Amino acid sequence: MHERRSVLAPGGMVVAPHALATAAGLEILQQGGNAVEAAIAAATTIAVVYPHMNAIGGDNFWLIYEASTGKVHALSACGQAGRQCTIEAYRAAGYSQELPRRGPLAALTVPGAPDGWAEAHAFSREHLDGQRSLADLLARAIGYAANGFPVTPGQEAWTRRNVGPESGPFGQLERFKGFRRAFLRDDGTPYDAGELMRLPELAVTLQVIADEGRDAFYVGPIAELITLHLCGQGGLLTEEDFAAYRSRWDAPLSVGYRDWTLYNTPPPTQGLTSLQILKIAERFPFQRWTDGDADYYHVLIEATKQAFVDRDAWIADPDAVRIPLEELLSERRAAERASAIDAAMAAPPPNARAVGGDTVWFGAIDAAGNAVSCIQSTYFDFGSGVIPPGTGVVLQNRGSSFSLDPRHPNALAPGKRPFHTLNPAMALRDGRPELIYGTMGGEGQPQTQAALATRILDRGMGVQEAIDAPRWLYGRTWGERHERLLVERRVDPRVLDELRRRGHDVVLADAWDDRMGHAQAIWIDPRTGVRHGGADPRGDGIAAGV
Repeated sequence: MHERRSVLAPGGMVVAPHALATAAGLEILQQGGNAVEAAIAAATTIAVVYPHMNAIGGDNFWLIYEASTGKVHALSACGQAGRQCTIEAYRAAGYSQELPRRGPLAALTVPGAPDGWAEAHAFSREHLDGQRSLADLLARAIGYAANGFPVTPGQEAWTRRNVGPESGPFGQLERFKGFRRAFLRDDGTPYDAGELMRLPELAVTLQVIADEGRDAFYVGPIAELITLHLCGQGGLLTEEDFAAYRSRWDAPLSVGYRDWTLYNTPPPTQGLTSLQILKIAERFPFQRWTDGDADYYHVLIEATKQAFVDRDAWIADPDAVRIPLEELLSERRAAERASAIDAAMAAPPPNARAVGGDTVWFGAIDAAGNAVSCIQSTYFDFGSGVIPPGTGVVLQNRGSSFSLDPRHPNALAPGKRPFHTLNPAMALRDGRPELIYGTMGGEGQPQTQAALATRILDRGMGVQEAIDAPRWLYGRTWGERHERLLVERRVDPRVLDELRRRGHDVVLADAWDDRMGHAQAIWIDPRTGVRHGGADPRGDGIAAGV
């Protein structure tokens, strides 16, 4: 692939893994809107045009930098388990080891995304002098759902992976009538890339929200249609669960990292893990290492293993479990974890939990310096696979990450929020954003964040260059018995040989493998203020600025 260059702009910028979402956000900036308004336009648009990776029936998490105060705010639009969703109920339904991944019983948490959009919109009006109505910001999304949008190569590929007997136990989504109606042709085959897809029921749902606000989704006819369908199919969410839902504003997590302050979202997300990896990495000379050094990969992989131990032991809903955040993010803890890394030999796998998930991350910054890092997901591609008739809403299966072991910190309980792989990131220097970044990819999110941060902040790589550089993925995804190290085959063969010699179970991946996540980033040059944006060629997005 020819070397690509970062997109440069003097004022605002939007990056997203789908070009139409970037364009929707950019249009808002061009009309004088702020970064939060641009992010809402991108979020609602991508919930329509990238349905395999996120949807209105999922969750989202936000970091918002308020330029006038220099504060970073964290918004968690994370749905909780329904009041009937108990370990006993699932055991009675025949699930003793793991929760279902697909189907009505997999849709056990309330969607948080619409409330997240509404809360972010209210914040924009109150703190950033936002002037755009929620209806204005949803207009692009409604138009694409009603009139059609072109299927991307990514959507075609992920749809084909999820239909037919060869798609395995987590696939065969054609068994769900709503999925067939929405995402397959009349003959039951997937759409080809470039064909127009229309989602008329989703257009109606979005229009009702635009006209009546978030309550139309949570206490009106939409909630009634969703829960009526789930109840008829054996699901457990109720209208009362929807009516009780509210997203929340939390204090973000932050740590010092060399000259920067890194921010991420608190539990139940794995933002803690992303920060821990970089705190461990801070003890090593990443400024001197390149992608041609096996040490670069080895140390970050070993730091990931160390951080996953704390992740799996602690991260859950902080309302239900006391999590010692201060200790887990302390210098002492980072030093202890770093000292456990053997520079010459890979540590044994930490028996980490299997984590899946597909997601979208997008970011925005406006001319005033307000900035957003946001991530939105339904967990698995196409979530639970369930789309209640009359709504067009793909319901997430994020609740399948709960445990059925009552002793586990992430044990299922009514009203509890599940462990989330989602975590948007931001790096500030001298109180101002310098790097806004994130990725999809479940287990790989903290690892790709570490790659971006060390390449851009430590080594001074360009944003697009850092995104394009070969990546790796350590861990175990659903259905696999062992942890492994997937490495894109573009990595220097001498590095691969050295990693194997150190004991890593290296498995070669495609040269540009979308299992590595779809990363985007914006770097703000602290000398000039120029915005540098990049989007992942493994996805379908672009960066654009004004």
